[in-house]
Parts: sequence; structure tokens; C-alpha cells
Amino acid sequence: MKIEHFVVGPVQTNCYFVINDNAELIVIDPGASGNRLAGMAKDKGYKPVAILLTHGHFDHAEGIEDFTNAFGGTDIPVYAHIEEKQTLSDPGINLSAMMQGTGVSYHADVFLKDEQEIELAGFKIRALHTPGHTQGGCCFYFYEENTLFSGDALFAGSIGRTDFPGGSTRDLVRSVKEKCLSLPDATKVYPGHEGYTTIGDEKKYNMFLQ
Repeated sequence: MKIEHFVVGPVQTNCYFVINDNAELIVIDPGASGNRLAGMAKDKGYKPVAILLTHGHFDHAEGIEDFTNAFGGTDIPVYAHIEEKQTLSDPGINLSAMMQGTGVSYHADVFLKDEQEIELAGFKIRALHTPGHTQGGCCFYFYEENTLFSGDALFAGSIGRTDFPGGSTRDLVRSVKEKCLSLPDATKVYPGHEGYTTIGDEKKYNMFLQ
């Protein structure tokens, strides 16, 4: 597994490229600059096979259309949790209306259930439903690589905001404890904003989860 990290958009969202040995690419949260991200993928000869959305807020989903269109509208399926349909489709919930002044609806092609496992680009991935930041927030656990992409559920030393539509501090703390902190301590965590961490460090130092 090779991971490339890009910070995109007005609120400094982390987008990740996950690449296998055959240059097949999984894009996680193409939050903005879809054309630029696509250009970098093309320059490196990557072949996109899927987009994973940890949740449907505009700063994580905005770049989908530009990215896929840059590849000629080819079939690059978008995956999200099944409980995130309303967030994706409703500009008032996905925050595009409030933050951008223009309401936008986003889409996913494949909706996953909690603990559902999929295989993309040879990677085995488990979808972990972590509601609280949004109703259908989801972390993606690449379990053979012991790597978690946590979106806005779990940050280094913190957790996601819960003051947006559909947010709940109680739900987020519970879901992060149950779904994330149960993973091995050595699990590498790649959040939706700011820096990396590990599950072991969050067990020790994250005051929101004590």
C-alpha cells in the first residue's frame, strides 16, 4: 500500500490516494480541486477504481464530479454508508448551501452497511459506521494493512464537530469507542483534517474518549 496525502479546499480537508503495486488508485474524500487531483493522478499513471466517502459534507464530497469527469466520465464508483443518503442529497445538511452560498447535491453509487467488507484494488476494506458527526459517517478500515481512514469521526487528540445537522456528541463518542478504539493499538489513523495518529495514542491521550 502506498498512501499520498493532499490538503484541499477552504477548510483544509485531507484527501488521500491509496495505490497498489499495479498503479490502481482508490481516492478517499476528494473534497475539492477535483481537476487538480485528477491531473496528479494522470501524471503518475494511476488508474482510479473507486472513490470512498467517509461522509457527505461538501468539503469531503465536492470534488467528485470534476475528478470523474476528468477521466472522461468513466465508471469510477463512489462508495458511502447507507445512512448518509440524506446528507449527500440535502444541501442544508451537507453544508454546501451555508458554506458556499449555492446548494449542491452529491451522489454515491454503492451504499454500504455497517461492518460490510469490500475488496478494491486488491485491498480488503471494512466499513465502520461511526455516526455522530453526520448520521452516516463511516470509517474505512484496511485491515490487512492495519490502516484506518477516519474522516471527521476521530482526529489526533480530538473528535469531529457535532453542532451540524444530524450531529450528536453522545453518538460520536460511543461509535468511536466501539468501532475505532477496539482496533489494534498499532493501527495507523488518517483523519479528515490535520495530522496522523494511531489508535494506541488516542486511547492514551484523547481526552474526549476517556
